[in-house]
Amino acid sequence: MKENVSDFLIKRLQAWGVNRIFGYPGDGINGIMGALNRASDTMEFVQVRHEEMASLMACAHAKFTKQVGVCLATSGPGAIHLLNGLYDAKLDHQPVVAIVGQKALKSLGGSSQQEIDLMSLFKDVASEYLQMAVDPAQIRHLIDRAFRIALSQRTVTCIIVPNDLQTEEYENPPHEHQTIHSGVGFSAPRVIPQENDLFRAAEIINAGKKVAILVGSGALHAAEEVKQLAEATGAGVAKAFLGKAALPDDLPYVTGAIGLFGTNASHYMMQNCDTLLMIGSSFPYAEFLPQEGKARGIQIELDGRMQSIRYPMEVNLTGDSAETLRALLPLLDKKTDRTWQQDIEQQIKDWDKLVQEYATHAANPVNPRLLFQELSPRLPDNCILTSDSGSSSSWTAQHIRIREGMQFSVSGTLATMGCAVPYAIAAKFAHPERAVFAFVGDGAMQMGGNDELLTIQKYWRQWKNPQLIVLVLNNRDLNFVTWEQRLMQGEPKFDDSQVLPDFNYAQYAENIGLIGIRVERPDQVIPAWEKALQANRPVVIDALTDPEILVFTPQVATQFASELAQAITKGDTAAQEHLEDPLREAVQEEIQKEKE
Repeated sequence: MKENVSDFLIKRLQAWGVNRIFGYPGDGINGIMGALNRASDTMEFVQVRHEEMASLMACAHAKFTKQVGVCLATSGPGAIHLLNGLYDAKLDHQPVVAIVGQKALKSLGGSSQQEIDLMSLFKDVASEYLQMAVDPAQIRHLIDRAFRIALSQRTVTCIIVPNDLQTEEYENPPHEHQTIHSGVGFSAPRVIPQENDLFRAAEIINAGKKVAILVGSGALHAAEEVKQLAEATGAGVAKAFLGKAALPDDLPYVTGAIGLFGTNASHYMMQNCDTLLMIGSSFPYAEFLPQEGKARGIQIELDGRMQSIRYPMEVNLTGDSAETLRALLPLLDKKTDRTWQQDIEQQIKDWDKLVQEYATHAANPVNPRLLFQELSPRLPDNCILTSDSGSSSSWTAQHIRIREGMQFSVSGTLATMGCAVPYAIAAKFAHPERAVFAFVGDGAMQMGGNDELLTIQKYWRQWKNPQLIVLVLNNRDLNFVTWEQRLMQGEPKFDDSQVLPDFNYAQYAENIGLIGIRVERPDQVIPAWEKALQANRPVVIDALTDPEILVFTPQVATQFASELAQAITKGDTAAQEHLEDPLREAVQEEIQKEKE
């Protein structure tokens, strides 16, 4: 029996090192599904509950393995569903290849059922490479180019395969004019800046007395070099959220998160530094960087298009973070005055005490901070952590202390809801021997997380270590947006948009064969974690948390005191239940002004 196009497609994916595809079936890809069935001994197909979850898993696979993630969807609605996860990959610079079915070639243009213009649909998200196959001899070079471009550009590519072409006999391109004869393989280049730019950067760093470093996901592979840089320059190191795992939090000069849920130590460092060095980060919030002109700037960034767009940099070093730092470090003078770094370290100690205190404050019924504060020291070595967008990101950033060997990711630039559970599933498939944790708001669970618990239930028995723990912050509120309404718009909570249906996530987990643990009081927090960490199957912790615990840090939120006071005077009195100083005092002053 001769090989058809779909059989060759699967074989070519395997030649590129692919052993897992995330997707959902449909008649637009029945030919490919048949080939997957025939290759099931060597190629794993992970059946998700919705195609969006497949593309999010493909993105997470790329993040946690540094390999290409692959997702598969049928034509029409299946293809449409892929878009959100593909944009997550594109915006976070992850190599993902989407394979999408289409109506039969002979029917295109006839307004068939589920016929949509896929080339138009994907032309932005897969702008670097998007092609539809129309001849069997194309398949080889379409796959090869899609993978090579995805890897070299760190982006999304897409191949569209009409369903009648999928079962045609495969043929190699003939040796003749206007044919393409491609091969497998990609070798990443060594990218380092020009020598004169390295010397200019070294001069600036050597002249600085108060050096601040900000690292992002582009520094995840450069931990040792960043450590050497901080130790040589006496700097502190702040971490953008995608760079949370770039350095362990137990290093004394690591200030932690930056931004709306960043630490006081990070903000102190940025406000008082005279030299800023950004490494592999496109952190977007300018108000948390030094005021323009207050610090001299240097940026290390692999993509030259992302240089000097967050802060006006004096030197732009276009290159790989680790390679560039290895070239830069010998040019730096070791600073003997450690006053600045000691000052930062004291700020870190003060912050750690403060955030621990915040976690102990009374709430109704459970303070969400307490859940994260108690988990952090109990986390297993080398575990993988995922967080959803929303208040779960705030508590993860502020309370979870990364140790060496841990991995973490989130939907960074897109900041889509519903990413944590599919990210965690992809992590378990990629690293079945490691413990995985997903921190999820109840909005994200209702958006897709509950459905993907069924995917966990379907596959968990094949994982070497079944430890996958999903923490649900059950506060019946789209909490982060509620606080944004109050703080940024001066509007009271809009119940019609913000209040969620009540749901017992623990009971649902039990109903589908997982372990469900309900936390309704503060004294149940530690026993819940201990039980979950000893469980022999995946666990859902359903924690009833107080939505009135401020998701921003009080110091950051103080700049919005006037708007919050407006929301309170308009009737949102719940917003002031748990305010901490200095925000509480600032809000009271604003309320008093309005009364006068």
